[in-house]
Parts: sequence; C-alpha cells; structure tokens
Amino acid sequence: MIKSMFLNLKKYSFLMSQLILKDFKVKYKRSVLGILWSLLYPVLMMSVMALVFTNMFRFRMEGVNYLVYLITGLVIWNYFNEATQLGMGSIISSFPLINKVYIPKYILPLSKCLFVGINFLLSLIPLMLIVLFTGNVAEGTKCYINIYYLIIPFIVLCAFMFTLGVSYILSCFAVFLRDTIYIYGIMLTIWQYFTPLFYSIEILPGWLQKIFVLNPLYIYINSIREIILFSRMPSIPYLIMCFLSGAVVLLLGLIIFKKNQDKFIYYA
Repeated sequence: MIKSMFLNLKKYSFLMSQLILKDFKVKYKRSVLGILWSLLYPVLMMSVMALVFTNMFRFRMEGVNYLVYLITGLVIWNYFNEATQLGMGSIISSFPLINKVYIPKYILPLSKCLFVGINFLLSLIPLMLIVLFTGNVAEGTKCYINIYYLIIPFIVLCAFMFTLGVSYILSCFAVFLRDTIYIYGIMLTIWQYFTPLFYSIEILPGWLQKIFVLNPLYIYINSIREIILFSRMPSIPYLIMCFLSGAVVLLLGLIIFKKNQDKFIYYA
C-alpha cells in the first residue's frame, strides 16, 4: 500500500502541485497583498494573542519568555487546526472532479495539508524574529539559537504525519456523515483548551497532567518549547512518542481511507 502510494505521488505530482496552487489562488483571489497574507496573517494573529494574554490577562511565567512560549504553541496549533479542517472537507469539495476523472483520492487531503504547511513554514519567520529580538538576559528569559534546533524538523514531520492521519479519518467520516464537520468544530474548541497554549501544565493537578501527556499536540509543542525556550534536547521518550503518535495515526488514517474510498462516489 505504501509503495503504490509513493508511485502514484510521483505519477500525479503535477496534479498535486496544481491543487496546491489552486488553493492559493482561491484563498487570495482579488486580494491586493495576495500571498503576502500568508506571512502577514499569522503575524497579526500572533500580535493580537500576545496583546491579550500578556497585557489584558497578564499571564506570566517565571524565568520563561512568555511571548515565545505562547507563539510557539499557537504556530503548531494553528497548523493542525487549519489543515485538519480543510482536509476534512477535501473529498466533499472535490466531488465534481472525482466524478469525472480518476485520481488517487488520498492526494486530496494530502494537498490540503501541504498547502497549509507552506503557510506554516512562512509563520516560522516571525517566530524566529520573536525568538531573536525578545527576552531579557537579566531575567533569564532570553532565547538563543542552539544545536538542538536540528531536531525541530523531525518533530514537525511527526506533527505533519499526525495531522495528515487525522485528516484522512475526518475526510472519510465527513463523506458518510456531514455532521462530522460541525461535531469536529466543537471538538477542536475543547481540544484547544486541553492543549497548554497560553498556560503552563504545571498549574494543573498531577493526575490531570498525566492525562495531558496523552495529547499528541502537547507532546509536539512541549518538545519544541524545550529546544527554543530552554536550549535543551527533549527527552528520548518524548521523541519516541512524537514519532509513534504520528506514524500510528497516519497508518490508521490510511487504512480507514483506503477501505472506504471506493464508496465515496455513492455519497456525492
């Protein structure tokens, strides 16, 4: 199954690039700034969130650059949020296409995750600027580029696999049950509050902390924070959990998707 997928990816690479390009054109159609919004939008959203949580609610963490802490979590969360929502609707929105010509249907959720992934990479630019130009040396909140940054691509890849796996599962469910779109919207809101984006997990009771560790998004975010905020390597068990959570969910998503993809056409 994996081998045939890679062969099809190579065969349909042009179609994949066109799907991603189409998403960019649709998203920024009649926009004056166009693709620049891919950079400006996350910057503006980060600024608003930073203003709200650092000034209005006055969240503080002793010895930690809270702005970097907040933005690091938001960057990963926003990618997962947008990619899974677009991936969930990718089959439904492509019914006119798949009813006319044959294409490997699994490239549709994949193209959405890659499209959002490009925006994610652009959002890393303002994140790095915040890392470099914020923080106070005297207070111990200054962040520095370190050797462990080389591990970040691995963690991001694991997060991508997890996101793609969830997208495959959701896109399959959404075809058979359109209510999935609305149910998942509610689940995302709950999931966001159960992911420590703007607060520290240490303020929670011990038993609840153990439950939070089961959240793959917490594992990805915390691993990257260890590197950026504290200039130290994430623990080996955490890195293993990063890979296993991503690989297992992706494999599960592929199995569910492949088993049901031939039935999609009957629900158009």
